[in-house]
Amino acid sequence: MTLVRPENPQQARLVRLLRDDGPRSRVELGDILGLSRSTLTTELDRLVARGLVETAGQAASRGGRRSSLLRLAGRVRFASVVVAADRISVALTDGELNVLAETGEPADVRGGPEPVIARAVELVEKLRAELGVAELTGVGIALPGPVDGGASVAPAVLPGWQRFPVRDAFATELGCPALVDNDANVLALGEQHAGIGRTFDDFLYLKLGTAIGCGLVLSGSLYRGATSSAGDIAHLPLGEDGPVCACGEFGCLEAYCGDAGLIRAASAAARGGRSELLAARLAETGTLTVPDIASAATAGDPAAQALVRDAARRVGRVLVGLVSFFNPGIVVIGGAPDGLGHILLSEIRGVVYRRSAPLATGTMPVVLSDLADRAALVGAARLASDHVFTSG
Repeated sequence: MTLVRPENPQQARLVRLLRDDGPRSRVELGDILGLSRSTLTTELDRLVARGLVETAGQAASRGGRRSSLLRLAGRVRFASVVVAADRISVALTDGELNVLAETGEPADVRGGPEPVIARAVELVEKLRAELGVAELTGVGIALPGPVDGGASVAPAVLPGWQRFPVRDAFATELGCPALVDNDANVLALGEQHAGIGRTFDDFLYLKLGTAIGCGLVLSGSLYRGATSSAGDIAHLPLGEDGPVCACGEFGCLEAYCGDAGLIRAASAAARGGRSELLAARLAETGTLTVPDIASAATAGDPAAQALVRDAARRVGRVLVGLVSFFNPGIVVIGGAPDGLGHILLSEIRGVVYRRSAPLATGTMPVVLSDLADRAALVGAARLASDHVFTSG
C-alpha cells in the first residue's frame, strides 16, 4: 500500500483544519494557523503535489486580490466498519468525513472473526465499486469491548476473537492503513466531529445497548488510558448478589442494564404475572427482545416502565461517580432503544443532578445523541484520519 500523509506538523495542522472545518481560503488558513505567507504557500503547494489538497475555486473577496479556496482532495476516501453484537455496518466518507454511502446487514459475530471480516470487506468493496473509488486512504474499525494493539481483548461479546489481528486483516484486504478501537471510543470521536460534542473540549459519551461503554474526551482529545482501557465501565460492580454477567462475575453494570439484563428482567416480569403485555408476547414468540420491552413501556405497561427506570437509575449512579471524577462539560448518551430514550434520560438526569455536586452539574447538560448509528460510522473514519493526517 502507498501511504500518502503530511510530511511535517504544519502540513498535518492544515489537513486536519480542512477536514474539520471544510474548504478555507489561503488567507483564512494563514490567519488561523499563524503561518507566514511564504511558509503557507510552500506547505500547501506540497500538499497539492502529494494529492492531499486541491483548489476549489476562488474565495469570497476580502478586498484586493481574491484568495484561492482550498479543500481536501477528492481522492481522499475513508472506509468505516462497525461490528456490533448482531450486525455489521460499513460506509465510505470523503476527506471531511461526510458519509457518501453506507450499508449493513445482520451478522453472527459468534462464528469468529474470519467470516465477519470477509463479509465486511465485501461490503466495503461493493461501495467502492458503486462510487468508483480506486483507492482508500484508510479504514477505521469499531469493535464492542476492549481493544489493544489492533486486536479484541477479553471480548465477552465476541467469543473467538481473542487477540485476532483485526487491524492487520483489514489493512491487508483493503490495501490501506487500518485502525481499530472499541465502539465507545469510536462513538465519542463521531460525536466530537459531527455531533453536540463538537462544541465541548471535555465530555463523556455513554453507550448503552448489548455492550455498555464510555468514551472520554478530555481537553479536546480522546483519552484511552495507560493500557487503552479507559471508559471500560461495563463490569463495574453494583452488587455482589446481582445477576450473573457474561464476564462470569455477578452484579456488573452490564448485567443489570445491558440488553441481556433488560430482557432477563422482562422475562421474569412476564413469567411472574406482573405484565400481561410481556407475558402475551413471550407466549407468542417464546422469547423477548428489547423492542418488545420498549413497545410495552410506551404502551403504558407498569412493569416494563419500572424495569426500564430501575436500569436507568443504576446507570445514573455510575454516572454520578464519573461526573464527580472527570467534571465533563456535557454527558452524551447513545444507544438508547427506540421508544425508551426519553424515559431513560429522565431517570438518569434525575439521579445525576440530585446526587452530584452542584459545582459539577450546574451547567452540565445530559442529552441524547442525535447522530444515532451515524456517530459510529463517522467516528471510525475519524479514527483512521487521525492516523493518516499526522506527519510522517
